[in-house]
Amino acid sequence: MRRRSGGLLLLAFVAGSLFPYYWAFLVGSQDAVSLTGATLVPGGHFLANAERVFDTVPFWRALGNSVVVAGTVTASTVVFASLAGFAFARTRFPGRDGLFRFVVATMAVPTQLGIIPLYLAMAELGWAGGLQAVIVPNLVTALGVFWMRQYTVSAVPPELVDAARVDGCSLARTYWHVCLPSVRPALAALGMFTFMASWNDFLWPLVALDADHPTVQLALERLQSGHYVDYPLVLAGTTLATVPVLAVFAVFGRRSVDGVALG
Repeated sequence: MRRRSGGLLLLAFVAGSLFPYYWAFLVGSQDAVSLTGATLVPGGHFLANAERVFDTVPFWRALGNSVVVAGTVTASTVVFASLAGFAFARTRFPGRDGLFRFVVATMAVPTQLGIIPLYLAMAELGWAGGLQAVIVPNLVTALGVFWMRQYTVSAVPPELVDAARVDGCSLARTYWHVCLPSVRPALAALGMFTFMASWNDFLWPLVALDADHPTVQLALERLQSGHYVDYPLVLAGTTLATVPVLAVFAVFGRRSVDGVALG
């Protein structure tokens, strides 16, 4: 009886999690004229609404820009955070603990406080308006460094690192052959979270990018910037924007869940 009630509760949580996606598709498949919101049956206008999305805003360009930004940020964060995590966890150098505390302390600073000086720095470099303005400041995050350091401490015993060094492995080979295979679940989880955060980021791209370099979130904002909001159009675009994220989760989701559970 307890197992059955637990299964029903889990099923309810799954249904509640999936319902917003279904609702977005449901509204996106309706006709704006006949939309009432009283039906749970999809209409037959999703493809027409999707075509209107691509006609209204440069959605293909926005998708491509988001793929470039999120993919680059994710790859660099995974590489740099794993390197920094290994250095903080299993190497010794002067000021290591103080530097790690400083990295962790930066997580307490609200992102909004750094927008103005960061934009001035991007303008000084001549990057304001381009994709590099949203890529370079996010090449590595303090949260990623903290995550990988904590995971490396638990997953890579110091005796294993010492044995590799005694066998003649350099620091780079120790990282590649000893540390990296042990922290792959954490890397998958970090990559998944980083990709989602970068894909969904709105505030900094809104400030840093010009009209010729929109991301998906900025394109969706343009769909609802008029006096009248066409909800089937907006939610059709929202449904299209979630497809890449769902595809990434389908590929890396199991490893991400394992990384979260083990972490």
